[in-house]
Amino acid sequence: MIAVVDAARSGLFRREQWLPNIIAGVVVGVVALPLAMAFAIASGVKPEQGIYTAIIAGAIVSAFGGSRVQIAGPTGAFVVILAGVTARYGVEGLLLASLMAGVILIAMGAAKLGGVIRYIPAPVIAGFTAGIGVIIWVGQWKEFFGLPAPQGAHFHLKLWHLLQSLPSAHPATSALAILSLAACIFGPRLPGLGRVPGPLIAMVLATVLHAMFSFEGVETIGSAFGGIPKGLPMPHLPLFSFAQLETLLPSAFAIAMLGAIESLLSAVVADGMSGTRHDSNQELIGQGIANVIAPLFGGFAATGAIARTATNVRNGGTGPLAGLFHAVTLAAIVLLLAPLAARIPLCALSAILFVVAWNMSDVRHFIRMARTAPKADTVILLTTFLLTVFTDLVVAVNVGVVLAIVQFLRRMAASVEVLRVDDRTLASELGEAGGHNLPSGIQVFSIDGPLFFGAVESLEKVLRQTHSDPQYLVIRLGRVPFIDATGLQALEGTVGALEQRGVRVVFCEASGRVLGKLIRAGIVGQHAGDRRYSRDLAHAAASCRQAQPLAQAAA
Repeated sequence: MIAVVDAARSGLFRREQWLPNIIAGVVVGVVALPLAMAFAIASGVKPEQGIYTAIIAGAIVSAFGGSRVQIAGPTGAFVVILAGVTARYGVEGLLLASLMAGVILIAMGAAKLGGVIRYIPAPVIAGFTAGIGVIIWVGQWKEFFGLPAPQGAHFHLKLWHLLQSLPSAHPATSALAILSLAACIFGPRLPGLGRVPGPLIAMVLATVLHAMFSFEGVETIGSAFGGIPKGLPMPHLPLFSFAQLETLLPSAFAIAMLGAIESLLSAVVADGMSGTRHDSNQELIGQGIANVIAPLFGGFAATGAIARTATNVRNGGTGPLAGLFHAVTLAAIVLLLAPLAARIPLCALSAILFVVAWNMSDVRHFIRMARTAPKADTVILLTTFLLTVFTDLVVAVNVGVVLAIVQFLRRMAASVEVLRVDDRTLASELGEAGGHNLPSGIQVFSIDGPLFFGAVESLEKVLRQTHSDPQYLVIRLGRVPFIDATGLQALEGTVGALEQRGVRVVFCEASGRVLGKLIRAGIVGQHAGDRRYSRDLAHAAASCRQAQPLAQAAA
């Protein structure tokens, strides 16, 4: 359900709800300001574009998303993809890719894919988020230490160049960056500053110091970008051609997938903190609308921000009003205080991104998962992490998901058992059912587990390697929850091979779903008297007594 509609029905627009949500919105807006500028610069665009993104996407997601307390805006997870798109296709290419990603998100929400996104395995998510954190951290060394721009197209080349350049770090820039980092981490622990966000403390402290002492060689927003203009820009459609749309489609899809994952993870965190329940499909639609409209105003890709959403809930946010006032706060800052932003040192924003990278990496969780998870999951975790860092985020996620699927199928296939039921068990079951003992020449096998393409080998191995062919073979399907086309094909092939050897095959106990597939595949007949299927073991035994062995019928 749309967030504003759900909130209205729940009474979250009553007068007594306004003050706590306004306070929460203002706090989140202040927190979002330095982060929005830092993420914009890291993505290769101007700092004000990050603020525009936070204003427009934040307001739209709060109004049209599927979570009451979600706060949206630019996030660190996007930096790796967006920086690559900007470097390759320019700012207009980034805006167009963001808009295309919004269309994809809307389509995903309309197709009810919100629940599917949440099934991406935890090792894949932990691997690529930790990898993104490492890339952001290393990517900020230039601004943090005042180093020359690194050379090379790949991570390891840039890292090596930065390591070689460290001895030439700019002293004033490095000192101001280290002070900003300390303020960001320890500032909220000081008396009287407990409720002041660390990024704000770092940004204000560095700006004030640089304004007082004018450190030579320290780069600022003013020197690098010419400051931040007042007000919001007029909307305009990014320039594009159909060839560009085709070229940018992979990047747009990657942005959409990453945005979907992060927004739904953030919504789950919000549910746990606020006791609410989000609508995942509506959340994707809301995120999609935000990503379609934000680029029209110079913004870029946005998604649900876990840290800002948590800040919103902790400060009393209960509904969309907080998200809307978060956007209003940022808009007011742009209108009233934009000229002051020119003095903000870039090293202070890089220090803030150092903290963001550390929080994203979640080193303790990563190490714990690597040490305690099953070996296959550890391999998936490390593979996704290394591919994210040294190749490409899209490649890393794709490979990680494929490895996770293969591992899941391997485990599922290993869990499927095809066992021969011993005579004592059969006699007991038939006795309880009031039936007679099985006649001689009959063997009974039970399939336990889903009969899909990964489990076909187990079925064929057991059924085709009967050392002495019986006259009748009963296959119990009561513990088969589903069967796919490959499983049906394997059954059909196995039945044909056995009947050529003179063994009559009878199936029994299949669920209605599995039986329907057997009938559609022509393995069993539709009429009740079909000798290939019986509803239970007793009727299967009776059918075997009445049927003539295939060997005699052929003679």
